[in-house]
Amino acid sequence: MCCAFLVLVTLGPRVLNALWWLVNPTRWQLAFRNWPTGIWWMWPVLGIIFLPWMTLMYMIVAPGGVTGLDWLWVGLGLVFDIASYSSSAKRKSFSGYSGY
Repeated sequence: MCCAFLVLVTLGPRVLNALWWLVNPTRWQLAFRNWPTGIWWMWPVLGIIFLPWMTLMYMIVAPGGVTGLDWLWVGLGLVFDIASYSSSAKRKSFSGYSGY
């Protein structure tokens, strides 16, 4: 059960971001329209790989412009990403830890 939860937390936002990009590419272009043309797609790809929760939150709030409390949602996504990376590192640092 714990393994299924970890797979969902790890792969869930990445799969959701990738599917959302395939289903609604216009929203992604609107969100990243201020990036240099020709390489605008590089930033969402890096976001999906390294910061999937933050990318997901950014895609929810970005097309209308990120202002005010929208930054709170983007920051919350960053906190989720940091928590997901730090929780796996913490488990492996315990002596005698053998996994699930």
